[in-house]
Amino acid sequence: MKGIRWLLLFFPVAVAAEYLHWGELAIFATAALAIIPIAGILGEATEALAAKTGPQIGGLLNASLGNAAELIITLVAIRAGSIELVRASIIGSILGNLLFVLGLSLLLGGLKNGTQRFDRTRVSTDATLVILAAIVISIPSFFSQAIEPDFWRVEYLSLTTAAVVLLLYVLSIIYTLRLPQKEATHGVGEPVPHDAPHWSTTRALVIMVVAVVGLAVMSEYLVGSLDAVSETFGLSEFFVGIILVPIIGNVAEHLVAVQVAMKNQMDLSLSIALGSSLQIALFVAPVLVFISLAMGNPLTLEFNNYEVIALFAASLVATFVALDGRSNWLEGAMLVAVYGVLALGFYFLPATIH
Repeated sequence: MKGIRWLLLFFPVAVAAEYLHWGELAIFATAALAIIPIAGILGEATEALAAKTGPQIGGLLNASLGNAAELIITLVAIRAGSIELVRASIIGSILGNLLFVLGLSLLLGGLKNGTQRFDRTRVSTDATLVILAAIVISIPSFFSQAIEPDFWRVEYLSLTTAAVVLLLYVLSIIYTLRLPQKEATHGVGEPVPHDAPHWSTTRALVIMVVAVVGLAVMSEYLVGSLDAVSETFGLSEFFVGIILVPIIGNVAEHLVAVQVAMKNQMDLSLSIALGSSLQIALFVAPVLVFISLAMGNPLTLEFNNYEVIALFAASLVATFVALDGRSNWLEGAMLVAVYGVLALGFYFLPATIH
């Protein structure tokens, strides 16, 4: 991630843009660019801590903080009352990992290395969980149409679903951490085995705290300028949430998945793509449901039909790819193409779809 650290230069530029009133577009662009390296540094600090604490605690750290940047951005959006954007970003993050990140990894890895092989037994649990997660978090969307307009019944259904999803997440971590090391997957509970920074515990903690503060500040700027950006470019809040926000918050992790695929480490690349999707679906989404209630802006797991259909399609395709045991550049090109078509479809959806 050292190659993108120069983007940290945009942090002071974003602060200057905010306080010197350079305009909402300048604030949005500089804040978005600053978030990319900060999210990467936060990920490195998490890995450094995980390496120091051993596989059990390290697995919990990776599982809990793997999508910290996404969580911080959405918390800021919830406080601002942008619930539609948060819901869209949940689905957008999952779609981005399963279609765009996985597809780009297969495409570039396949072009460089030809047909690539991986141990499908290592990713089978995560692949199955991806489909189950898609089913569970979609249940409130199906039943809410019959329950509405009783908002509180829909809210109770979302809270119950969130509790069950969190339980599944905890069980998946326990299962993964209790597996023998040679059988363990790396998606949900196991530390991702690429080179972690050799930082002391104190240094990693300090960097983590500073990164979280930096992300919170830049997220405030980003969310605060979204309305102006949407109006200027004719983008709906839904499109910004489902496409732009997930890309901004997860670029650093996306780059890692692609880089290791090009190094012919497809087990690791698949684990990153599937594992990040699972963290969003099984951890971030239910946590946001409970936190949003405490913040006074309740978030329900009530997605529109287009989001649900895209979620199911992406989870099935990603699972088929993961269970095959081998991949090629054509599969990657197809996944990226599907993501592009979905993005175009979401762009043309009317702003009143919710």
